[in-house]
Amino acid sequence: MIDLRLYALLDPERAGGRDLADLARALEAGGATLLQLRDKRGATRCMIEQARAIKVAVRVPLVVNDRADVALAAGADGVHVGWDDIAVADARRLLGDKSIIGLSIKTMQQAQAAPLHLLDYVCIGGVFATSSKDNPDPPVGIGGFKALAAAIRARAHNLPVGAIAGIDAGNAAPLIAAGADGVAVISALSLAPDPQTAARTLRGLVDAAIEKRSAA
Repeated sequence: MIDLRLYALLDPERAGGRDLADLARALEAGGATLLQLRDKRGATRCMIEQARAIKVAVRVPLVVNDRADVALAAGADGVHVGWDDIAVADARRLLGDKSIIGLSIKTMQQAQAAPLHLLDYVCIGGVFATSSKDNPDPPVGIGGFKALAAAIRARAHNLPVGAIAGIDAGNAAPLIAAGADGVAVISALSLAPDPQTAARTLRGLVDAAIEKRSAA
């Protein structure tokens, strides 16, 4: 089972000038449970080298955004894809049964059509507005997240479901209360003055919210 509690996304354009391998190491020390390399503009060879460097620096799983070829070449643990990227079935065929494959879900149609049996997790969003990604779709909000998560769990009860976009220490706990298994975060971690401390704070909030939900 994939641990989505604190899913930290690493983007060279949102890293505050930090080396991504060093940033990954700090976020892991702060409690990140899953990492993603997201580089929309990098050259393929550079992305492979960067993924390899991150993979060596940390013990938690690393997935690559969109690029199954980069994940395969770098020896990453898997890939995270969007609805318009490589098809989940093709990614699974390329990477094999043991690799992690995650999918972004934005609409009810996608929640009902996604090949959940081929996935290890899904992330719903954008939940809130974000400046880290061009997104023409309006945020789904917490209510939209709950509806999409319910649709997914009606089809795959135990599939981990995360929330993504615009998430920080101020809104993570309500998402966990709404049923999220974890939160995917970029700027609130990587652009913080001290990413390790920011990760530790956010992870603490997530863990406390999960414990509270379980006790309810």
